Amino acid sequence: MEKFTTISSRVVVLPVDNIDTDQIIPARFLKTTDKAGLGANLFADWRYLPDGSPNPDFVLNQPENQGAKVLLAGDNFGCGSSREHAPWALMGWGFRAVISTTFADIFRNNALKNGLLPVIVDAAVHRRLMEQLKANPEAHVTIDLAAQHLVLPDGEAVAFPIDPFSKTCLLNGVDELGYLLGLEEHIRRYEAQHPATAS
Repeated sequence: MEKFTTISSRVVVLPVDNIDTDQIIPARFLKTTDKAGLGANLFADWRYLPDGSPNPDFVLNQPENQGAKVLLAGDNFGCGSSREHAPWALMGWGFRAVISTTFADIFRNNALKNGLLPVIVDAAVHRRLMEQLKANPEAHVTIDLAAQHLVLPDGEAVAFPIDPFSKTCLLNGVDELGYLLGLEEHIRRYEAQHPATAS
C-alpha cells in the first residue's frame, strides 16, 4: 500500500448527496476479487452512455479533471451495501482522498484499510470549499495527514478527524496485517520471555 503523507491536487467536484456504493461501483462489476481495472468502472452508470461511450457531461470524463487525486462529494458518501470494491475503484481511477461532511461507517472503514483517506469537514467548510472551487476550478487543495489539516485554496487550514491507528497505517503504507508483521520482533521477544506452558 502506498504511503499517504501530503498531497496537493486539483479537485473533482461531485456535489451529490447520498452517493451509495452501487453508484460508485455497480454490482455487476463485483465478480472480481482483483483490484486491477476497477477504476475503469468507477461511477459506470453515470460515466458512460447506453452505447458504452463516455458521457461528456460527467466530471470524470472532462479533460481538466484527469490526474486529480481528490474528490469533493456531497453528504453521506459511500452509503449502501458493504463492498471493498468501492474504495478499490476510487483508487483505481487515481483518487487518494474523498472530502465530505459525512461518510457511511462501513465505507469509511473499508477506505481507511485500503489507503483511501476520507476527509470529514463540517457544512460551513464544505460550502466555502465549493464556492472557492466554483470561482477557480483549477485551484488546488493540500491534505497533510501528519498534521491532520486540509488546506483550502485560500490558504485556510482546517483540521479533520482520523483515529490514531488508521493514521499510523496510512502514514506507513501498511494495512492491519502489515502493521502486525512490523511488530514481529516485539512478538518474538515477548514469546521468548513468556514461554507457553502446558495446561
